[in-house]
Amino acid sequence: MRPDRDPIGLDVARTGRLLNRAFDDALTAVGGSLPVWLIVTAVKRGDHTRQREIADAVGLEDATLTHHLHRMEQAGLIVRHREPTNRRNQIVTLTADGEALFLQMLSAVRAFDHGLRRGLTAAELERLRSLLDRLRTNAASSVS
Repeated sequence: MRPDRDPIGLDVARTGRLLNRAFDDALTAVGGSLPVWLIVTAVKRGDHTRQREIADAVGLEDATLTHHLHRMEQAGLIVRHREPTNRRNQIVTLTADGEALFLQMLSAVRAFDHGLRRGLTAAELERLRSLLDRLRTNAASSVS
């Protein structure tokens, strides 16, 4: 017996992969990437400036984050320095080039988001957010 439709999880996963690729492509077009965007926005918010906090905030393993931070530092986008009161902590700050890249990426993110919202009403967007939240909750409870 063949199912008439794919499971909703597969449909959401396919959509997520497509959106992820398209979003990363939009960021790449202005010199960024999804990991760089996540890191820069975490630093810009100001509540995640320690390397370990950034890793937790963006959902990257420490080693992966270290790799990205090294590349960003080499590109002149960030500087890292040891916290004076606890030398084990590295503080990450954006350079002027990092700030400029953030503004370029922000413009690309806004344009991408505007394109995604095309044809959707505010009520539909709110409903979509609610449904996605329910799917995340359901998925998390099925893993537990």
